[in-house]
Amino acid sequence: MTNRPFKVLGIQQIAIGGPSKARLSRLWVDMFGLTVAGNFVSERENVDEDIAVIGSGPFKVEVDLMQPLDATKKPAVHEPPLNHIGLWIDDLPRAVEWLTAQGVRFAPGGIRKGASGYDITFMHPKANEQFPIAGEGVLIELVQAPPEVIEAFTRMAG
Repeated sequence: MTNRPFKVLGIQQIAIGGPSKARLSRLWVDMFGLTVAGNFVSERENVDEDIAVIGSGPFKVEVDLMQPLDATKKPAVHEPPLNHIGLWIDDLPRAVEWLTAQGVRFAPGGIRKGASGYDITFMHPKANEQFPIAGEGVLIELVQAPPEVIEAFTRMAG
């Protein structure tokens, strides 16, 4: 395979959906001890999510606990319950350009600001004839890593 012009540095987030954030919070915050660092609500995305975190600094991982604002509307952030995973990428524009050229299917919307303020885009969960590579049923968020995350992961890799 051609040399990849970008690196996947690590996990940025795991997004979990359910009909009730309270039930998700009981497990992730009360039982596992994660800290809620913020909340994001979007009518367009039909989501009310608490942003819980594991770890700190550049190695912090978000666990987004999501419930739909209206369970009868799309997107249905609670179906499937493991909504998506987010990966730190060192050079998001180059990654998208290269992956698209390899036949990776991206969801509509392109690169844009995400709930946490980073540039993001989503790989589509399902391939099609034009783009034969996708998430194999999993929605994957690619997230532009800020300089301090890139530096920390680079140092760690030695």
